[in-house]
Amino acid sequence: MSDSTVRAAAALEPPLPGLRTALAPPTLNPSKGVITEFLEWFGDLGIFFWRVLRAAVTPPFEFRELFRQLDEVGSKSLPLVALAGAAIGVVLSMETRYSLTRFGAKSLLPAAIAFSVIHDIGPIITGLVASGRVGAGIGAELASMKVSEQVDAIEASAVNPYRLLASTRILACIIMLPLLTLAADFCALLMGWVAMTLVEPISLHQFVNSGFKGTGFNDFLPPTFKTAVFGLIIGLTACFQGMRTKGGAEGVGRAATSSVVLSSLFVILVDVVLVKVIIILFP
Repeated sequence: MSDSTVRAAAALEPPLPGLRTALAPPTLNPSKGVITEFLEWFGDLGIFFWRVLRAAVTPPFEFRELFRQLDEVGSKSLPLVALAGAAIGVVLSMETRYSLTRFGAKSLLPAAIAFSVIHDIGPIITGLVASGRVGAGIGAELASMKVSEQVDAIEASAVNPYRLLASTRILACIIMLPLLTLAADFCALLMGWVAMTLVEPISLHQFVNSGFKGTGFNDFLPPTFKTAVFGLIIGLTACFQGMRTKGGAEGVGRAATSSVVLSSLFVILVDVVLVKVIIILFP
């Protein structure tokens, strides 16, 4: 074997482990990658929202699909929301009675229940329940349409998918969340009265008078209508995650899961901000 052949074979041999490590390309900073992906996700979300908003105000309007989504979001979520509100009312009545009795303020129990339910517990419970049911449903439905190329077929039919699929679902969430909140508040107050009556009988008229004494529309309307913002967050996040899905059945599962997780997280964070805004604007 000639010297040139030996030198060529030696050049083709892999370097030593230490040299291989030294010559390896530097890896990216994981934190920098996460921040970049986070900002890119919010940028894509903003672009998606602008496209949906522009499609929603451009005729023709999809009223038939909107009414179908109103039934899907509102009517089919009502039993779960009412059950959650009733459970909250019973638990709140029992826990609040125990706390107020220790401090000798048992007469304030109706007012404490009404104030707690209407101001924050009713809206946030409705938002979280809707995030679980509506968010997962919208995310999975649109994701399955995306991976099966139904969204592409709709677009090829000269129909704007942002108008037909996204805007109708988001608008349905915005409209129905305040109404679902009213149902949750009603069930919570009713079952709170029932739980209170089982321990110490009190008439419904007296419970309502004591609970709503000194309250006005400024105490009732802002917490209820802030759930329209929750509806916007839930619908927008679920539609966005569903319509950007890739990867077949696995992608559909990821879209449904991420829709629930992200919408629930955003609802909680936005609730903190809205509570402060309501306190400032409606003292």
